[in-house]
Amino acid sequence: MSKVIGVDLGGTNLRAAVINTDTGAFEHLTSVPTLAREGHAAVMDHMARLIEQVIADSGLRKSDIGGVGIGVPGVLDLEHGLTVFLPNLPGTWPNVPLRDTIADRVQLPAFLINDARAMTLGEYSFGAGRGVDTIACLGIGTGIGGGLVIKGRLHLNLGGTSAELGHTVIDMNGPLCGCGTRGCLEAYASGPAITALGLKAVVQGATTRIGEMVDYDLNRITPQVIFEAARAGDAIAKDIYEQAGFYIGVAVSNIIIAVGPQRVVIGGGVSQAGDLLLDPIRRTVAERVNVTSIEKVQIVRAELGPNAGLIGAGVWVIDQHRAG
Repeated sequence: MSKVIGVDLGGTNLRAAVINTDTGAFEHLTSVPTLAREGHAAVMDHMARLIEQVIADSGLRKSDIGGVGIGVPGVLDLEHGLTVFLPNLPGTWPNVPLRDTIADRVQLPAFLINDARAMTLGEYSFGAGRGVDTIACLGIGTGIGGGLVIKGRLHLNLGGTSAELGHTVIDMNGPLCGCGTRGCLEAYASGPAITALGLKAVVQGATTRIGEMVDYDLNRITPQVIFEAARAGDAIAKDIYEQAGFYIGVAVSNIIIAVGPQRVVIGGGVSQAGDLLLDPIRRTVAERVNVTSIEKVQIVRAELGPNAGLIGAGVWVIDQHRAG
């Protein structure tokens, strides 16, 4: 049962692949547009066809496949296999029976998992979390997702809604977050938050190359552009990543004190900044954690890139069979 199908439900693209859960390798990775505005019924149709296509391309029989793991960007009812709230997909998918619909359509057992928890499980099993039993993982992109593995088990208390590390509050009087709370980490250090700091610097006429790099087309400013400016020595751009790293470091400090992970894994698109982001995180943790041995905690960049969630969704299938 080492071969399963991993699926990543994204707001823009649906991706699926055959995952070898013994090695973490994947084959026949296929991506199609999600076409989310067509509604959840149409998206589930697209997903079922994609899974069937990947199976056909692989040459495997369905009896060779242990099941389908689906990484989903939002709040789930894991017990009943329902989506509860998907903020980045039109219609938000309230109480949609995604698990059973896909299982019926492709005639394979299906299992749902939050996409950030899937990333965490992928990195723990085959990426930057290997070799330790307790990790915290932060995926920093359009939002900030998170997950915990504690003593070798993915932490899924409160119906799988626990470990939303991007929504830990780092400033109780801070800006309003999309989740409805004020001062969440996501409001300070996500990709849009970093972009907003770059926009502000350009609009206010600060001495920075950020505007020049996009021909002063503000719509083209992204975290990647700001990173490239920082790498070229731009002081404003470097300070933006310094600020983001500080805020992430505050959240990571709280996680270390509360959970005691041996490794903190930083993933997502913004993590491509590497040490530009990791160094201020590490410095902030060193300054703020005084009640535990931080020399036993490593803060590292994720290793599996955009495929961590896909691999983790596959590993989730095997975990569910074992628990079953």
